[in-house]
Amino acid sequence: MPDRPDTDPPRLRRPVDASMDLLKQVMEHPIDPDYRTASEQGKRSTRHRLWLAVALVVVGALVALSAMQNMRTAPLRSAEREELVERVNEMAARQDTARTSVNQRQAELRRLRAEILGSDDDGELRDRLERLDLNAGTIAATGPGLVITVDDAPIDDPKGRIVDIDLQQMVNGLWTAGAEAIAINGHRLSSRSAIRGAGAAITVNYRSLTRPYRIEVIGDPATLQARYAETTGGIWWNGLVHNYGIGQDIVAADDLVLPADPGLTLRHARKGR
Repeated sequence: MPDRPDTDPPRLRRPVDASMDLLKQVMEHPIDPDYRTASEQGKRSTRHRLWLAVALVVVGALVALSAMQNMRTAPLRSAEREELVERVNEMAARQDTARTSVNQRQAELRRLRAEILGSDDDGELRDRLERLDLNAGTIAATGPGLVITVDDAPIDDPKGRIVDIDLQQMVNGLWTAGAEAIAINGHRLSSRSAIRGAGAAITVNYRSLTRPYRIEVIGDPATLQARYAETTGGIWWNGLVHNYGIGQDIVAADDLVLPADPGLTLRHARKGR
């Protein structure tokens, strides 16, 4: 009888080297890679918390130092503030005293003037003093004239903005044309008046003006406007209106009242011979 073939499946034999490789891997890498990654992340988190704690300590120290400095300087600031308040009050008291003295001198001047004018039978001296007071701006002025209203151009252009030299040119032109009295926004102009620029504002006698600018002029309305147009100031403003769009409106007025310049006071006088 013939031999039967061996029907058992062949057994696979693992090479000896495979076991050795596993043993070698365990010996060379005893820590699991996932565990190592988690461990490194934990170390980084610890370092971050440490730096955060250091930063908080530094910030706290700076805040404490600032608070200590404020506590030390607070008394000094309080003393300086009290000193400034005291100086302001002292200057205000001096100003009140000076104002009272000026009022007394002005009252005395009015009394002496009334005595002198009382002996002026023909009124010639009185008329002369009134003309001088009117020209100097020490008394209010009334009469017909012109009202000139000017304003910046409607477009946003620096060249279309009225500046101090523009008002200076207008005032000089009006004086040349025969104006008897002038006021800008209610501020009477006199021989000591100044029109200046202060940043973006214009001042008259150190008082800031607001737009639009209203110039009141006492004079003959029948001739004043025409004569003004021929002056340097009138030509200047004609160029502003036509070249830069600056607004100007001139109307005649029958009865204007311009106040006296409150800044005019008697500074020097001497007895006549």
